[in-house]
Amino acid sequence: MKKSQRKVAIVTDDPGWHGRQLTRSLKDHGLESQYVSLSDCIIEINGTGKEIFIPGFNTPPLGIFVRGVPGGTLEQVIFRLNILHALYNSGITVYNTPKAIERTVDKALTSLLLSRAGIPTPTTWICETPEHAKIILDKETANGKQIVLKPLFGSQGVGIHLLDNKSGLILDEKFAGVYYLQRFIERLNNEYTDIRVLVVDGVAKAAMLRRGKEWLTNCAQGASCESLILDKNIASLAESACKILNIDYAGVDLIQDKTGCFYIIEVNSIPAWYGLQSVVDYEIASCLIDSFVKHIARINQLSFF
Repeated sequence: MKKSQRKVAIVTDDPGWHGRQLTRSLKDHGLESQYVSLSDCIIEINGTGKEIFIPGFNTPPLGIFVRGVPGGTLEQVIFRLNILHALYNSGITVYNTPKAIERTVDKALTSLLLSRAGIPTPTTWICETPEHAKIILDKETANGKQIVLKPLFGSQGVGIHLLDNKSGLILDEKFAGVYYLQRFIERLNNEYTDIRVLVVDGVAKAAMLRRGKEWLTNCAQGASCESLILDKNIASLAESACKILNIDYAGVDLIQDKTGCFYIIEVNSIPAWYGLQSVVDYEIASCLIDSFVKHIARINQLSFF
């Protein structure tokens, strides 16, 4: 295979630490890589069969590792996902697949699919009008309970609000006219903790406990990370969620309530692992790239990996 054909694209607008980790692991497999922004790609439908133009690639990449899909208008997001769909449908390994990204980037769809499959997930409401959202909020918080308001699309705890009967409904442009309301799970000893499980190819590989300074438990919001031994219950629940969503790898977030029951809060198809890396004794990027390369080899019927 020519050197130019051993090159993969890492889709990201902000490579940072994660990009460097992936680049190094790809080099260990003898693969070159280049960072690519989907906003710089072009679709040209001209009847020649070459429809997707990716900066830095004269020939199609051997594989696509998706580290980020930039936000934007609905039209921009659809266009960027269309690029991934076109590449995937042409036989190129896209990791995670565009279908998996669509199922998980949309919190409403994720919640629906998990609930229908019998996976425990918090009671959730999705509506458009502030009037409907206020009715739900007033009913749920009448007895002192709280409710979480999240952007439908978003990550790292940005734009999330904890509401009660005193705060009332918060209007935030990040919600883009859709209210995703989720019943707040009260935890044992009222601690602000949750669990992140990394699942790769259907197998739970590692877990950590995240402990927030306040109610948000995202590492990006200042939560600390603690090592956690994977037990069968947590592993099985995370693996089942990934199987339902048909996803190659994911960061699965779980919360344990006061009675000991676990609920899946979110499944992340483009998870960060900086925090998790700090509490495990192996390179997570290597684990992900090993899986990525196996997918490439299987699709291309290659054995040199």
